[in-house]
Amino acid sequence: MARLTMVAVDRPEVAPLPISARLRSQIVYFASPVVPPGTPPLVDGEYWIDEAEVDQLLDDGVLYLVSPLDTANKTEVELSEEQETILGWLQSHKVRRVRITE
Repeated sequence: MARLTMVAVDRPEVAPLPISARLRSQIVYFASPVVPPGTPPLVDGEYWIDEAEVDQLLDDGVLYLVSPLDTANKTEVELSEEQETILGWLQSHKVRRVRITE
């Protein structure tokens, strides 16, 4: 089985972070839909994660999910240990652009 890692595209000196298949599917929870102007376009498999959003998630300890069946309401979900680890890695290394590799 291939080992999944999160690579800091914008900070190549930062060692990749091993992640689980579950976290790979959850990366979209943290990815920003807006990439700052002047940022080179993301390629397939890359994600932009906003620094302020990372800080807010870590401060709150929760993320808010919107169900496709009920878009009027959000569900508050406590961050898992692995989610906190990845957010801490992003924050401490000031990583914004990541790619998941096998």
